[in-house]
Amino acid sequence: MNDDEPFEDDPEARAAYHRLRGFILHLIGYFAANSVCVAVNMLFTPERIWFVLPLVGWGSLLAVHAAYAMGLFKMFK
Repeated sequence: MNDDEPFEDDPEARAAYHRLRGFILHLIGYFAANSVCVAVNMLFTPERIWFVLPLVGWGSLLAVHAAYAMGLFKMFK
């Protein structure tokens, strides 16, 4: 069974599905990588909090990806 089977007749639904799936994978990677950053920071250099930088930097890119997944950039086509 192919992942695209339910959307064979609707290319817009297929595109929305792929945008959402890509965003979910990005979100999972964000939480996994930043969990490691927090753990490393707290274990090795707890006196200097640096894990906020990747959280904010990557989080801003994640917000743009969320907007794309919701289809907010369609107006630019």
